Amino acid sequence: MNLSKTLSKRLSLIAVLTGLVLFSALLFSFTSKSSIQSGSAPIIANAAALYGQEKMDSGLLVRLIIPKINVDAAIEYVGLTSQGAMGVPAGPTDVAWFDLGPRPGENGSAVIAGHEGWKDNIQAVFDNLYKLQIGDKIYVEDENGSTTTFVVREMQTYGENQDFSDVFRSSDGKAHLNLITCAGAWNKAQKSYSNRLVVFTDKETE
Repeated sequence: MNLSKTLSKRLSLIAVLTGLVLFSALLFSFTSKSSIQSGSAPIIANAAALYGQEKMDSGLLVRLIIPKINVDAAIEYVGLTSQGAMGVPAGPTDVAWFDLGPRPGENGSAVIAGHEGWKDNIQAVFDNLYKLQIGDKIYVEDENGSTTTFVVREMQTYGENQDFSDVFRSSDGKAHLNLITCAGAWNKAQKSYSNRLVVFTDKETE
């Protein structure tokens, strides 16, 4: 009986330690290589966004609207790919929300990605993302007609191998929405751009 209890305790401890190791691996998992041949959007993720999120009881997110650059795009929902990276929109005109992280409007950093530089000169949703400026407004609408407004705070370009972790996390207890697309030079062999452009925004307070 005592032997059985001892084995049970040891197995439980091993399970806990294994879980902590896997969590740490996910927490620092990051990739920035694009596998989309027909266009470009960053495939990057911080799996820490998988943990501790409480979703708001709201309607489905349906549109991302950026008047400054004439964006009115449908929102797709994406998670992690088999390589542990953030998924991307299926085509050039939609955007993709990382639905394992915070919902836009919740505390934390919500992330939406979109393509830039689609093949055959087809216009992509974030072709003009670089034209945004501090103070410009971005709107996210849900199926119930509710709109959440965000204001551009900062724009930053990251190198392909640079740490992106601040895109997916925040510790100020406020709501943010970060928009990501590709930038820089196109690498034909890797089918990826050399840089990533990120627009950091804050939820507008009333």
